[in-house]
Amino acid sequence: MFTNIGLYSYGTALLTFGLLLVVILLTWGKRVLVLPAAVAALMTCCWAAVVVASTLQPYPLVTLMEVSEWARNLSWGFYLLSLLGSRFPDADNILSGRRWLPWFAAGAAVSLAGLLLPKVSGQALPLPDGIRYGLVFVTWVALAVIGLLLLEQIFRNSSQQERWSIKHLCFGLGVIFTYDFFMYAEALLFRQLDANLWQARGFVTAISAVFIAVALTRMERPQNDSKLYLSRHVVFHTVTLLAAGIYLLLMALAGYFIQYMGGSWGGVLQIAFLFASGFLLLALLFSGQIRAKLRVWLSKNFFSYKYDYRVEWLQFTRTLARGGENIPENIIHAMSDLTSSPSGALWARSEDAQFRLLAEWDMTLPVHHNDLRNMPQWMENSEWIIDLKEWRQSPDLYEGLEIPPPINDIARAWLIVPLMFGEKLQGILVLRESDLLHSLNWEDRDLLKVAGRQAASHLAQYQANQALLQSRQFDAFNRLSAYVIHDLKNILAQQSLIVSNATKHRDNPAFVDDVIDTVENSVARMTRLMEQMRNGVRGSEVEPVDLGSLLQETIAERSAVAPAPCLESSEQGLVVHADRVQLATVFNHIVQNAQEATGKAGSVTVRLKRDGALAIIEIEDDGIGMEEDFLRNRLFKPFESTKGLTGMGIGAFESREFIRAMGGDIKVKSTPGVGSVFTIVLSIDTSIEAVDKLTGTEQ
Repeated sequence: MFTNIGLYSYGTALLTFGLLLVVILLTWGKRVLVLPAAVAALMTCCWAAVVVASTLQPYPLVTLMEVSEWARNLSWGFYLLSLLGSRFPDADNILSGRRWLPWFAAGAAVSLAGLLLPKVSGQALPLPDGIRYGLVFVTWVALAVIGLLLLEQIFRNSSQQERWSIKHLCFGLGVIFTYDFFMYAEALLFRQLDANLWQARGFVTAISAVFIAVALTRMERPQNDSKLYLSRHVVFHTVTLLAAGIYLLLMALAGYFIQYMGGSWGGVLQIAFLFASGFLLLALLFSGQIRAKLRVWLSKNFFSYKYDYRVEWLQFTRTLARGGENIPENIIHAMSDLTSSPSGALWARSEDAQFRLLAEWDMTLPVHHNDLRNMPQWMENSEWIIDLKEWRQSPDLYEGLEIPPPINDIARAWLIVPLMFGEKLQGILVLRESDLLHSLNWEDRDLLKVAGRQAASHLAQYQANQALLQSRQFDAFNRLSAYVIHDLKNILAQQSLIVSNATKHRDNPAFVDDVIDTVENSVARMTRLMEQMRNGVRGSEVEPVDLGSLLQETIAERSAVAPAPCLESSEQGLVVHADRVQLATVFNHIVQNAQEATGKAGSVTVRLKRDGALAIIEIEDDGIGMEEDFLRNRLFKPFESTKGLTGMGIGAFESREFIRAMGGDIKVKSTPGVGSVFTIVLSIDTSIEAVDKLTGTEQ
């Protein structure tokens, strides 16, 4: 009786899982998924009872044992899938709402067929013994691997709080499935079950019941905010599957060579294989570098990620975009949020390829904070994130790196992040030590590198915008300066005319009066130009202007130069809103150009007409005219002139820009040797109030 080890082994399993079933029933309603757990425990009891009964029979009840074991494995698989699915009540996931049931049923049918098909094949489907036994053992191995896959998914994707209870369940069921995997893998290799492994299996199963009982008593109903989650890429792409596959391949290769060598060599090779496996295990346990590299590789390819990258990227982008034009500080805040850093400082590449401090957030910096020495070049070549704590402990990891004193002297400086724009280092970000995150793993570094490239593009765009804004400011100043110089040239021409006529007409009282008026006008115009240069604004004093009177003043001013212009107008009270002085400058410039293009015997005619709500001013001369190419490509182009060194080349451009700013336009027709006609079109104000205000009749 005492020699029947299987009886006591599986009897112990029957007793322990019977007690486990009682514990589950006593805690009904207080724990998670009590019914599936109770069914799984009951199926385990039935399986153990069938094996116990089989040990008392002359011949083992093989088919009944297999069916009971199949029911046991499927019941625990159903429980594990239900545990995963219960955490996805509203999720669009195959595990939510038990959408996995059809797949579960299909898998159950396939596995049952794999177990029973070799037994019912008979004469209808004769199979060789090797294939029949192999199909059965492959089915058991597959069921064990699937169980391990489910356990790993539950544990790897559980929170720290949930692992307090989950770990015992994973360990208890993991012992059962791991032992089954080992036993059936060896049976698959040698085409028969090992008797010792089979008999000890009951005791192993009994031990696992203790851990399952602890887990089930700890697993209370989950709160709303407590949930498991699956890998974002694939569900069962795990270390378990990889390890099982490698193990089976090694077992197959070893079994092949052991069987091939035979005799005494078989035992020798088996011992060598076991020793090699143990040596590999020790190497993994004691080699920190191998473990670190393996951990990073496995984490990158098999485990769910630490971050929800959609949420992180949305928050990062929002932070970069906030605060209007304060992009440098936004970059510091966005990068600091990723590491929970309380402060930071940003250096940016300048036009001379040197790095200068651009912005800082709550960080006190040394006086010589721009002395970064060779660190930028080292970071550009390596693209590494520098952990200053790691650099101080193991400087050999950062070969050739010298941390400059301005960075090393920053209190609690922690990370130096390169902001790479393409292959060029655009910026350097220094972050202070976090109170929440004390070290970086591979995922933190990858996230910081990608975020750093995004931040670098924003930084490069910000610097380009700043350079463009500065260029535009200089351009606006230069344009205003050119306009002012052009006006000064005209004033200088008036003064030169006075000087040239002073000797001849100094005793003429009328000349003296004209000189005084001209000087007063010149002083007023130069004062106005100085004010425009100071304010950077040109032509901002808008007022009602009578075109007829303004044209009469312009003609009177230009009458001293031959040929004297004449005005042809039958319109009265044509009023426009404009800067009177600047509009007069436009008329003066066009009339002056017409005089300069016409001989003294020629004529310059100014006409004022009305066309509905538009005023038409035509300035016609019979001078030398202009070529069509010059009209189309050069007349209104800045700094293009036909007057050689005496012309600025901006008068026509300035005139057209001013008229267009008023809502009008300038058109030109010209024929070489015949003359030119400049047509100015302006919108007039037809309101009675504007005319009354201009004529002084307003009450």
